[in-house]
Amino acid sequence: MGGFLTMVENINNAVNGFVWGLPMLILLVGTGILMTLLTKFFQISHIKHWMKNTIGGIFTNSHITAHTGKEDMQISQFQSLCTALAATIGTGNIAGVAAAIAAGGPGAIFWMWVVAFFGMMTNFSENVLGIYYRRRNERDEWCGGAMYYLRDGLGSKKGCRQIGAALAVLFSVFCILASFGIGNMSQINSIAVNMGSAFGIPSFVTGVFLMALAGLVIVGGLKRIASVTEKLVPFMAVIYLIGAIIVLVVNANQIGAVFGAIIKGAFGMRAVGGGIVGSGVAMAVQWGMKRGVFSNEAGLGSSVMVHSSSNVREPVVQGMWGIFEVFADTIIVCTLTAFAVLSSGLVDLNTGAVLSDKVSTALVAEAFSTVFGGAGSAFIAIAILFFAFSTVLGWSQYGSKGFEYLFGRKAVKGYQIIFVVFIVIGATMDLSLAWDLSDTFNGMMAIPNLIGVITLSGTVMKITKNYVDRKIHGKDVKPMLSALDDIQELHEKEIC
Repeated sequence: MGGFLTMVENINNAVNGFVWGLPMLILLVGTGILMTLLTKFFQISHIKHWMKNTIGGIFTNSHITAHTGKEDMQISQFQSLCTALAATIGTGNIAGVAAAIAAGGPGAIFWMWVVAFFGMMTNFSENVLGIYYRRRNERDEWCGGAMYYLRDGLGSKKGCRQIGAALAVLFSVFCILASFGIGNMSQINSIAVNMGSAFGIPSFVTGVFLMALAGLVIVGGLKRIASVTEKLVPFMAVIYLIGAIIVLVVNANQIGAVFGAIIKGAFGMRAVGGGIVGSGVAMAVQWGMKRGVFSNEAGLGSSVMVHSSSNVREPVVQGMWGIFEVFADTIIVCTLTAFAVLSSGLVDLNTGAVLSDKVSTALVAEAFSTVFGGAGSAFIAIAILFFAFSTVLGWSQYGSKGFEYLFGRKAVKGYQIIFVVFIVIGATMDLSLAWDLSDTFNGMMAIPNLIGVITLSGTVMKITKNYVDRKIHGKDVKPMLSALDDIQELHEKEIC
């Protein structure tokens, strides 16, 4: 058995090295650059518009937060954002940022920002395609995601029908496998370890409690998940941000030095960790990009599955929520975590060397403890509890949609039950191999998804231009809202 596990680990390491190697990261960022160029830097050129119609609209537009009727299986735009953020704001925003700093130095944060900037338009494109190609199931629920725009979008191109269908199946399989790993067991294990070290709570007790709590939410379906996340996500984000801002304010005299260390580390003006400058830059680039992608998931095709369930009609409107999702996750939450760590004195800002023997979550906890004392570790443990548990709720929906695509809606309840049971397993087992496997499957989701986004980039460009012409420039043109409308119009012309 040990030999078999070793063989599996060796194979996984080889695959993981390819999936998350520099070429793959360049592909992810390259897709974001392509979509940024095709949409004429929408995230910058129309920043006032998308800010007004996302976070600004929460306070001025009741339609954004209005709940749908009991029998209506759609969810509001705000609920779709919160459910998506529930899955993306997780341990990566705490442990992932600390890992990036430890491996790539302060300069890694700059490249994390670069990934986020271009990732905004990757996420935008996924959501535009998700809304445009979504379908309703027999319960009148919206079903959308990479599997649908691969099958119906890429598959509609000449000679690509079988390729689109095959890639849709592969994406769904990878999504289901990743949901049990990075979306479930690894998150729960992080909670159990932190609750054990901070409060002495046995892992099994944590697992059983979270299994019961998650079961009440997950088995209730998307509307119940959305109802919980729209309350949990704002609460957990605000509490964590307040804590990080307090750390930053206390260490305000270090802000200038932190900025300097990030910029200098990013471009090799100083060696990272005392190493060679060129090697330091490469590590900063690779770790910054890698943790940035893991944090906001832009390019993986995950959050589009819940964004597609929104009650919105305009694809670009939901696309703008995708821009804000990446902005909130990486530019705000990850940045504040990074500044809290870098300003705490635990990192040598001249060399980038970590001066503590703590790693991952423990490094962030130590940074908070420099201000809050012993309560710092407890604060981070509770933050991990909220962040990781919300990730479990979000990923349960992703896995459900992948399972539904492969086996039909009636089979989803079985998946949800198994998913909930795995929570106890995740809390009590050694997850070193499971973490690596889930990283691999999570990354492999990106391959078919990016193929879909790139091949359908012209469609995204047309839909975006159509929206800008109508809503911003006031032109009288026919809206592009759904591929179903276009198919129906083409069918009517053929009949005529």
